Amino acid sequence: MTTVPNAQPTVHPLPHALPGCANACLALFAIRRMGAGGLADAHAAHAFVGAFGESFRRPLVLMRVLMAELAATSTCPIAIAPCCCARMTPAENALMVVLSHREAAPLGARLLLRDLLGVRHVDGVLASAKAAAQAFADAGRPISA
Repeated sequence: MTTVPNAQPTVHPLPHALPGCANACLALFAIRRMGAGGLADAHAAHAFVGAFGESFRRPLVLMRVLMAELAATSTCPIAIAPCCCARMTPAENALMVVLSHREAAPLGARLLLRDLLGVRHVDGVLASAKAAAQAFADAGRPISA
């Protein structure tokens, strides 16, 4: 057995705890599932049917739009943890902040998205995030930090 001198550990703890809000956890679950399994992920759709009942279509479609906008706009990789992870990556935390502070701090949300995506013009992604968060709120499940 040989060891590499000065080797850095490859496992780093994720820096952010899961959100305390059940609605934010649902959004995070959808982001993780759609990020790993694609926009038509059945587990994400099933979670939305269970959470929203008959009104699941609007939040689900808008979450899919948000994920498509993120993928199309980003110039750098967005780190997403597996669904079983009990902590969040910095990218996931930024997305949760953007979804939960859509109206309270729009400038902060814009800056977070610029940093996350590596582009200057994030208006389409910001509009998609606002629409998805508003769909959650209109269905009685507002996303809070």
